[in-house]
Amino acid sequence: MISPETRAQIRRYFYAEHWKIGTVASELGVHPDTVRNAIEAERFRGAQPIRASMVDPWLGFIRQTLEQHPRLRATRIYHMARDRGYSGSVTQLRRAVARLRPQIREPFLRLQTFPGEQAQADWAHFGPVMVGRARRALSCFVMTLSYSRALYLEFFFDQTTEHFLRGHVHAFQSWNGQPRVILYDNLKSAVLERRGYQIQFNPRLLELSAHYHFAAQPCQVRAGNQKGRVERAIRLVRDSFWAGRVFTTLAECNRQALLWRDEVAHRRPWPGGDGRTVEQVFAEEQSRLLPPPLHPFNTDRSEAVSSRKTIYVRFDLNDYSIPPEAVGRPLTLVASDTTVRILDGTAEIARHRRTWDRSQMILDPAHQDAVLKLKRKAFDSTPAGRLEQAVPESKTLLDLAFAQGESAGTQTAQLLKLLDQHGSAALRRAVIEALERHTPRASSVAFLLRRQPRAHRAVVDLSHHPAAQSVDVRPHALETYDELARTQDHDSEQ
Repeated sequence: MISPETRAQIRRYFYAEHWKIGTVASELGVHPDTVRNAIEAERFRGAQPIRASMVDPWLGFIRQTLEQHPRLRATRIYHMARDRGYSGSVTQLRRAVARLRPQIREPFLRLQTFPGEQAQADWAHFGPVMVGRARRALSCFVMTLSYSRALYLEFFFDQTTEHFLRGHVHAFQSWNGQPRVILYDNLKSAVLERRGYQIQFNPRLLELSAHYHFAAQPCQVRAGNQKGRVERAIRLVRDSFWAGRVFTTLAECNRQALLWRDEVAHRRPWPGGDGRTVEQVFAEEQSRLLPPPLHPFNTDRSEAVSSRKTIYVRFDLNDYSIPPEAVGRPLTLVASDTTVRILDGTAEIARHRRTWDRSQMILDPAHQDAVLKLKRKAFDSTPAGRLEQAVPESKTLLDLAFAQGESAGTQTAQLLKLLDQHGSAALRRAVIEALERHTPRASSVAFLLRRQPRAHRAVVDLSHHPAAQSVDVRPHALETYDELARTQDHDSEQ
């Protein structure tokens, strides 16, 4: 700024003495732009005559069109003029439209709200973050009370409807109440579709509003000024909280965010004036909020899942285990921000800690043990399983025999036959001795069995002879043996 005396002197040198701008600046020790401002040089530029162009005859048409349709695009006016004989370029016409378009400045009223009446909510993007191998979009849910400007903020890894609702529930719990009206932008979590004044709300948001007794109210399209208070709150979060901070976990980020809210955001001067802080005004407004319900709203995400073959179901880039008996059945997965539960009907069959990484297999050891038990039971029903169950050392013998070129199937069949003939105890002794002698073959086991003394006769196995099992043996009376004995005694007397 220059003094009135200097300004008068500049104008006298320029207009009366006809000094050049640079000469005046050097004489008075001021910047040339200061001289231009003092002599109002812009007035001379505006007064310069405009060179004639092909668009000049059309200026009246352009001005009249813009008076009737102030927001009409320049390209549309160009086509209208071309249809009427205009042969100039679209660039010339664009410049004329920009110069002649009336500047419409919409006036605004200062919004006045009552304590506990209204809140405004919105999402704020904070860029991508890496969680293990997963690339997640970090977002902040922000809600502010329009009267006191008290706010709630919470960071999430996405902007799903479940997190949108969860932010509401946590905000109401933090405030110990909720406002009567909440104002939103036209985001999908709030408004599914809009046609003029007809609005189709997100059904989950309607359930939330019915549970907490507030009215959901979307802004008009392209009217961001209607929720300017949450926009300013988001700007405050970016400039005062987010700038220059480093976090390692989402929980740590949210802990510091609430600490900043209490120590910085709520201790700033209340925009309404009178020297009070946001914290002091919120303490008065809190009693005007609607009382919270007895139970919080359920914000868990629920979806149908199933597994065709494995004991895993896929959810959010990861696999979560289920009991083996649930494979192939329709199930329901219920996910919170920390837990994943899997239901069969209404019964919970699995519960896991939720991971925000990707390509992870979250396994309950009990599910793995159940699978191994089923596999072992199925294996025991096979010939090899039956042999290994009776003689555990037979597995080692069969592996060594196969390594030496023997047929595993043939060796197994021969050992099973020896098992039926000699029993498990004798066969186990022979198998152990064959391993000690480094002769891992069924023939060696049979040779060693023949050297062992038999404690009792082996029971004849007729399972492979169905014809023998069907033979009908008729018992006869024992008196026949008495008759034979008397006949022998009579013969000896003669």
